[in-house]
Amino acid sequence: MKYRIISVGKIREPFFLDGINEYLKRLRPYTSIELVDGLEEKTNPKASEKEIQRVLDKEGERVLALVSPDELLVALDSQGRQLSSEQFAAYIDKWNASGLARVNLVVGGSHGLSPAVKERADFILSFSPMTFLHQMAVLILTEQIYRAFKIIRGEPYHK
Repeated sequence: MKYRIISVGKIREPFFLDGINEYLKRLRPYTSIELVDGLEEKTNPKASEKEIQRVLDKEGERVLALVSPDELLVALDSQGRQLSSEQFAAYIDKWNASGLARVNLVVGGSHGLSPAVKERADFILSFSPMTFLHQMAVLILTEQIYRAFKIIRGEPYHK
C-alpha cells in the first residue's frame, strides 16, 4: 500500500519539517509514503466569506486532482471521528489489506478543507476538537502512521 500525505499549506518551519522527515524516513521499511504540500491559494487576511469559499474551492480542486477514483481519501477535520492509536492502527491494517492503490490523508490549510474534499472523503479523522497549525497536524499524522505500523507489527515503540 502506498500512502500520500497532502498538506494544503506549505511546511515552512524547519523544526516541523525535521520531525516530519524523521518519521517519513522511519516509515520507509514499512510502506511507501510521500508528502505533497503547498497547494494553498493566496488570500487576504481580511477576506470576505465569499472570497474564503472561492479559496477553499480552488484548494479543493487541487487536492482532488491528486486523488484517483481507485484511491482512498482520508480528510483530517476537527469534526471528524476521534480514534485511539490502536483504533487508527486497525484502520491502517484494514486499508493495507483493501487492495486499493493508495491512501491519501489530507490536512487543510488556514481555512480548513473544501466541502468537495469532505464529500469525497471515505473517512474523516479528527485528532481533537482543537484546531492545530497544519504543520503540527502533519507532524502528528506522520508520527501516528509510524506508531500504527509499529502496533500492527507488534514492535516496541507504542506504550
